[in-house]
Amino acid sequence: MNRQFPHLCSPIKLAGVTFRNRMFSAPMGGTDITNDGCIGPKSTAFYELRARGGAGAVTVSECMVHPQTDGSHAYHLDTAILNSLASATYTADAIRRHGAMPSLELSHSGMYAGTYMTDKTRQHEMCQWGPSDTVRPDGVPVKALTKEMIAEIVAAYGTVAGLAKRAGFEMLMIHGGHGWLINQFLSPYFNKREDEYGGSLENRCRLACEILDAVRAAVGPRFPIEFRMSGSELFEGGYNLDEGVRIAQQIESRIDLLHVSAGTYQRGFGDTHPSMFKEHGCNVYLAAEIKKHVSVPVATLGGLNDPEQMEEIIASGKADVVYMARALLADPELPRKVTENRPQEIVRCLRCFTCMAERAATATRRCTVNPLIGREIEGCEVHPAPVKKKVLVAGGGPGGLYAAYTAARRGHQVILCEKENELGGILKSEQAIPFKKEMYQLTGTYELLARQAGVEIRLNTPVTAALAQEMKPDALIVAVGSHPLVPPIPGLTGDNVTIVNDYYKNTEKVGNDVVVLGGGLAGCECAVHLAMEGKTVHLVEMRDALAPDANVRHRPLLLQELDKQGVHIHTGFRGLKVTEEGVLCENTATGEEVLVAGHSVICALGQVSCTDTVDELRDAAPYVAVIGDAARVSTITNAVYWGYHAALDI
Repeated sequence: MNRQFPHLCSPIKLAGVTFRNRMFSAPMGGTDITNDGCIGPKSTAFYELRARGGAGAVTVSECMVHPQTDGSHAYHLDTAILNSLASATYTADAIRRHGAMPSLELSHSGMYAGTYMTDKTRQHEMCQWGPSDTVRPDGVPVKALTKEMIAEIVAAYGTVAGLAKRAGFEMLMIHGGHGWLINQFLSPYFNKREDEYGGSLENRCRLACEILDAVRAAVGPRFPIEFRMSGSELFEGGYNLDEGVRIAQQIESRIDLLHVSAGTYQRGFGDTHPSMFKEHGCNVYLAAEIKKHVSVPVATLGGLNDPEQMEEIIASGKADVVYMARALLADPELPRKVTENRPQEIVRCLRCFTCMAERAATATRRCTVNPLIGREIEGCEVHPAPVKKKVLVAGGGPGGLYAAYTAARRGHQVILCEKENELGGILKSEQAIPFKKEMYQLTGTYELLARQAGVEIRLNTPVTAALAQEMKPDALIVAVGSHPLVPPIPGLTGDNVTIVNDYYKNTEKVGNDVVVLGGGLAGCECAVHLAMEGKTVHLVEMRDALAPDANVRHRPLLLQELDKQGVHIHTGFRGLKVTEEGVLCENTATGEEVLVAGHSVICALGQVSCTDTVDELRDAAPYVAVIGDAARVSTITNAVYWGYHAALDI
C-alpha cells in the first residue's frame, strides 16, 4: 500500500536492531512503583498499551542506578531486591511481544533526588549530591560528589545496564538532560568543580563519556545506546545551543541515537514540556541544528501530535526519529493510525497537563481525552454487550459523545440527541482561542469515531421526558452539561457584556479595552487570548488567587502567560455594577469602590449544572446515568471518564 506518511512509517536500524517506524514513545513514569522500586503490574500495562498502539520503541522511565546517592523516586534494577529483575522482565516482554522495542531510561537525579515523591518533607530531608557544593533555591543543601563516589556511580550505570539487557530491554536511554545529574555536570551553571570533571567543556563531558563507556562495556557492540540531552538549557547561566552542539560532538562516538530535548526541568518546565501557549514542535530547531554537526541519527520531541508536521521533520532531515509522550497518552494508537492511513481518527493531546498534574498530586496517571490511561490493567478492550439494548444519550458534549461511542462499540443501538444545531457543548467556545484549538477539534474527532461506530446523531433535538417516553430506551445517559452563571449584578446583561461561552459568536463585539470579570481558568485563558490580540485587558477576581480550578502543572504556566501578555490583575475585587465605562468593584480588603475601566466586559463567573433537565429525566428509562457537568460542574476529564464507564455499565 502507499503510506500517507512514508518517512514516519519507514523502519530505522540502530546498532543492528531494526525499529519498525520512526515514532517512539518517550519516557513516562509509571503508575504503581513499589516501595522498593519495582515496576508494578499497572505500570507494565501502562507501557504495553503504547506498544500495542504501534510505536517503534517504548521507553520505560526512570530507572535510578545508584540509590546510595540518589534517594530515588522511581525504579531500581537490583538483584538484591525481590522481584526487581522479574518485574523488569515482564515489562520488557509486554512491550516486545507487540513488535515495539523495549527501552529503559537510566538516570540519576543528582541534587534533585526524590522530585516526584508525594511526601515532600521526606524529599527535603534527603542528602542531596551534585557536582558542586551549593544550596538549592528551596534551601536544601547540596554536597559535591567525591571522585570515589563518581566512580561508584559510573560503575552502577554499567551494572544496571547489564541487568536491563538480561531482562530483555533492547535499547537503553542514558538521561543526560533536564537538570538531572549528568546535565548538572554538563552545565556551567551547576558545575563549579576545579578538577578533571569541571571547567572546560571536555572536562564537563567527562562523566557522561565515562558512563557511556561503562554502559557499552556491559551491553556489547550490537546494542543501541541512546543519549538524552538538552540541546540548550534555555536559561541565563546555562549552556546554549552552540555549546550543545559541542557536547553532542564529544559523545557521539559512544552512542547510536542522540535524543535532543530542551531546557532544564527545575527552571523551565514549560520549555521541556511545551504548553498550549507554545507552537507544536517549538524545540525541533535544537535537534535540527545539532544534526548538522554529528554523524549519528538524531531524535526530537516537544509537543508533537500532528503526523503531517512529524512527516515533514523526518522528510526534511531535521531529525531521524520523533518522540511523543503526552500525544501517546491521548491516543496510544496514533502510530498505528498513521501507518494505516487513518490520521483523521487521531485523538489529539490537548496539552492541558492533566496527566502530569495527576502524577504530581497522587502519583497516578489520568488523561483528559482517554479514560484508559493509568487504568490499563482493568482492560483496554470494549467487549460486546451480552444483550443489545436501545441507548439514548442526551447531550452532545465530550462526555455524551464518548459515552455514545463506547456504547455503540458494545453493539447497542445508540441515538444521541443534542438540543443545539451543533455538537461540542462547552467545547464550542474554544474555537475562538487559537491555543485551545485541540479542544475544539476534539468534538469533531469524537463525532467521527461515534458515527463510524454506528451512533445516530440528531441535532436540534432536546431530550425531554415526553421524548424519552416516546422512544422507550432501555438506557439513558444524561450529559446535558451546564450553563453560565450570571449573577444579578446590575448591568451584567448589557449590550457591552459577552458571556465567555459565547465569545466565539461575538468576537467583533469585543473592543480593544476589555474587563474580564472572573479569574477562574476560563477567565484567565480568555484574558491571555485577548491580550495576545493586542487588547488592553483587566482581569477581575473576587478571591485572592487566580485560576484555583487549574491543575498544578498548567496553573503556573497560565499565570506566567498572564504576566508575559501584560494583563492587569485585580484580585480581591468584587464586581458591584457594570457600566458603559467598565466594572465598578469593591476592594474587599479596604471596602473602597473602584472603577476598572473597559468598554467591553467578558462575564466568566463559572458554570451551573442543568439540574432541571436532570430532574426531569431521572425516571425516563430503566437505567439512567448522569455524567459530566450535569452531575457536577467539573472537568472534561471527568465527563469523558464517567461517560465511558456509564456506557460500559449498560
